Amino acid sequence: MAVAAMLGLQQWQPGPRVITQDDIDTAVRESLEKEPLPSAAAKAYQAIIPSVVRVTGFMREGDTGEEDSDSGSSPDRNEGRSVGTGVVIVDNGTILTNLHVVLGAKRLQVRFSNGMVSDAQIVGAQPENDLAVLRASKVPDDLQAATMRSTSDLLPGDHVIAVGNPFGIGPSVSYGVVSGLKREFRSPEGEKTLTNLIQFDAAANPGNSGGPLVTMDGAVVGVVTAILNPSDQRTFIGIGFAVPIENAAAAAGMPPF
Repeated sequence: MAVAAMLGLQQWQPGPRVITQDDIDTAVRESLEKEPLPSAAAKAYQAIIPSVVRVTGFMREGDTGEEDSDSGSSPDRNEGRSVGTGVVIVDNGTILTNLHVVLGAKRLQVRFSNGMVSDAQIVGAQPENDLAVLRASKVPDDLQAATMRSTSDLLPGDHVIAVGNPFGIGPSVSYGVVSGLKREFRSPEGEKTLTNLIQFDAAANPGNSGGPLVTMDGAVVGVVTAILNPSDQRTFIGIGFAVPIENAAAAAGMPPF
């Protein structure tokens, strides 16, 4: 009888607890509270930043001093320098930027993300899209070229970041969305009309010119080229424009996507 009673007791003992989806969800929430995941914009920034360079154009003869990456000064051709941004598209030091950043410069210099500074030369241009192609004289051993992707599936509302050196401060990142496609922009002087542009609302200011417009997967879809502002302050009011990367890559002689 005692053996039978023990067997009966063993049969009624509860088995191992079954883990439910609620248990899993609770564990994930607790883990994220302790160590939050980086945002999508932060991931995109980390993916692109090794390929972003600061571009300085020296407008006066004999200006051979290394550009000061920490000055924070506003790009001003009247001070003898023009500061903008570029993005590496081939790991041999081929860089895309805006033509207006480098136009008229007596000497060009680029600063890579690891701090290396190198002279650069213009090796190509596409004036109709305000694009210039640079080649750096020396490059870091581990230089990474940016990943580029077609804009064919880009839609208004898609999230993007703009990376650059606004007013010489950088590298800086801003976050927003694609506001429109196939836009036109006429320069304030009325000298040039750019077409087929990506409109975006991530903050961009002088110094962002030539920098990449990047999707959340870290791929470049455009080169920042202009801001719309009816005032004289040249500050951002929510409308920026980028040249689609298909046009930009063509300026460097790269095959279409």
